[in-house]
Amino acid sequence: MSNPAGRSIPAAPSILGEGSRRTPNARLGVVVVHDLVGAIVTGEVKPGDLLPTESVLTEHFGVSRTVIRESVKRLEEKGLVRVTQGRGTEITDPSEWNILDRVVLGAFVEHDATLGILDEIAVIRAQLESVMAAGCAEKRTGADLDALRRAMDAMHRSVDDTEGFAQSDIDFHVLVMDISGNRLAEGIARTLVARARDNSRFFGAPGPEAPAETLAEHEAILDAIAAGDGETAARLMSDHITTAWERRRLPREA
Repeated sequence: MSNPAGRSIPAAPSILGEGSRRTPNARLGVVVVHDLVGAIVTGEVKPGDLLPTESVLTEHFGVSRTVIRESVKRLEEKGLVRVTQGRGTEITDPSEWNILDRVVLGAFVEHDATLGILDEIAVIRAQLESVMAAGCAEKRTGADLDALRRAMDAMHRSVDDTEGFAQSDIDFHVLVMDISGNRLAEGIARTLVARARDNSRFFGAPGPEAPAETLAEHEAILDAIAAGDGETAARLMSDHITTAWERRRLPREA
């Protein structure tokens, strides 16, 4: 089979190769969507290619045609495919993909062999949170500053507790974002971080000096916010997020 441009369309992506039949489980649709999204974002099937036929997918996943149809609908909702009567299910151009969708972004991170997506997330997050740090410095009230200082105290108290320190770090950032009132930036930033945290490489290997450096960076951000210095707060927040990622980033070969 070939597409209108003459490019040969494979009968099935490599994940559907002989001997690779999936074992069904209790969450059939989740498995189907996860595997097909992975095949698309990794380029196993490329823009303009057609997904394998319904019968091929049914055989591979060991599920009913109803599950396959519902799964294809989920792909269509995420902008990954276009269903055309008489032609089949075509992979769309990446510009049409909903990159912030939980499954799509999660697949990019999962298959991020060079950490390139995590690098991009760090850059975008730094830009978004720097804007919100500036907004926080401009809008913060006395009560807001008290809340930020309590969050900072929580970080100090939990410095020897890895999980507790990580959570108190998140709480500080969330509070800055909330005070800024920038709901769109906050929503995008929190989505990016949530998806990145699903992959263990996001946490990397920060080293023994990381907690003390993280505390110092947060203290400086808090001082700038308390002083109402939005420009400095923005710069320090951007520097902190970029530096924190570089501190814990695994080697590119990881």
